[in-house]
Amino acid sequence: MTDTTAATVRPTRTQRLTRALAELQPRRVGLRTRVLLMFAFGALFLSGFLAAAAYSFARSSLVNQRDRSGIEQAYRDAQVVQNELSSNNPSATNAVQRLQALGVARFVINYRSAWNASSAKYTSDQIPASLQTRVLTDGQPSRMITTVAGQPVLVVGIPLTVTEAAYFEFVPMDDVDSTLRSVLFSLLFAGIITTVAGGGLGTLVASRAVRPLGDAAQAAKAIAGGRLDTRLAPTDDRDLSILSNAFNDMAAALQARVERDARFASDVSHELRSPLMTLAASVEVMKARRDEMPERAQAALDLLVADVTRFQGLVEDLLEISRFDAGAIRLNLEELLVAEFVRNAVAVSTAPATPVAVTERGERVLIQGDRRRLARVVANLIDNARLHGGGPAEITVTEPEGEGEPLGHVWIIVEDHGPGVPEEERNLIFERFARGAVAGRRSTSDGAGLGLSLVDEHVRMHGGRVWVEDRLDGEPGARFVLELPAEELTE
Repeated sequence: MTDTTAATVRPTRTQRLTRALAELQPRRVGLRTRVLLMFAFGALFLSGFLAAAAYSFARSSLVNQRDRSGIEQAYRDAQVVQNELSSNNPSATNAVQRLQALGVARFVINYRSAWNASSAKYTSDQIPASLQTRVLTDGQPSRMITTVAGQPVLVVGIPLTVTEAAYFEFVPMDDVDSTLRSVLFSLLFAGIITTVAGGGLGTLVASRAVRPLGDAAQAAKAIAGGRLDTRLAPTDDRDLSILSNAFNDMAAALQARVERDARFASDVSHELRSPLMTLAASVEVMKARRDEMPERAQAALDLLVADVTRFQGLVEDLLEISRFDAGAIRLNLEELLVAEFVRNAVAVSTAPATPVAVTERGERVLIQGDRRRLARVVANLIDNARLHGGGPAEITVTEPEGEGEPLGHVWIIVEDHGPGVPEEERNLIFERFARGAVAGRRSTSDGAGLGLSLVDEHVRMHGGRVWVEDRLDGEPGARFVLELPAEELTE
């Protein structure tokens, strides 16, 4: 016989690839983050667009202004050269000296194919060939932006009316470049400020936008906690009013349903108590004459007594559950010395011989609790261990593991020797009428699935909690841990 289990459970390559792709998918961003990102990116796009438009306009305006002023100045200086070359003693050297005397520092004069420069930095070599051809050959005034010593320069070429003469002037553009860099930095800074402001506005808007959802979540949590009369406040916002009205209608319908079910359970329990009391009294009469009955009648009477007893417990549990649902439970709190209380509760339970172990510190622990209800909790845990534990239970009263000073809680631990509780059922068993998968395999009919539910309800009313886990000693069985607020008795 071949073993096909491993081949059956081993994932295929396609399944592994699908799982890997699913793990690589990014997690969905929350609503608050999406609103924030929308505002931030919107502010970034808007500020970038406005910055680009403003920079383009400023650049065009500054360049045009410098181009216009440079051409006007070049024509005035060209007129000076024209006058010098039209005099009785024309000389390019005199024209150069005349311009230098007027403060013109960057120019070149072409007179009768000879070049005369104002300085060694600005010579005919710095004039683009295409500009020279257009001015000297075609006789057309022109301008062109070029680079001299790494700096942008506007070169203006003007043909003179004097035969074989032209004037070229260099207009520096570095101050325009510096101004544009300043404008660019200012726009970038303004864009950053705008983006940050957009993010801040997005945070504010996101908080206000998701606030109704937060209110709805808090209301839903309150309803889940048992406050069925919780409602969302009415609003004038037409969009939000749809949410609040739908939520309130749902809550009202849920409250009506829960209250109707609670009334039904309470009414049924009350109606059952009268015939049950009559039945119990009749059974007691029959028990008094049990010895007079045949053997088969005695066996039937024993079964009847057990079922009546179980029926009485079920009715009492239903009444207690209905009181929880109706909010009619009121705790009669008093100071209880935990060790003494647990011993007394075990003594009156269905298994009075259950051993109770108390740590040295546990002997000095006080709790504020309702004696009757907490005794019911201990009794229910003992009954659960007796029914499902496969043997006697053990109870331990101790402080929580790792509890520091001062003592804040006490643990009451009930351990059994049964099959334990599977992890997937450890929360389910504390729900009403839930007895776990093992319930279907029990040979007895004891238990209706309300005992542990009542344990959980009573413990939560005392501000504590209860859970189940595996035994710590490695033995099979369940370990129910009851945690209650406590304080250490001072001497």
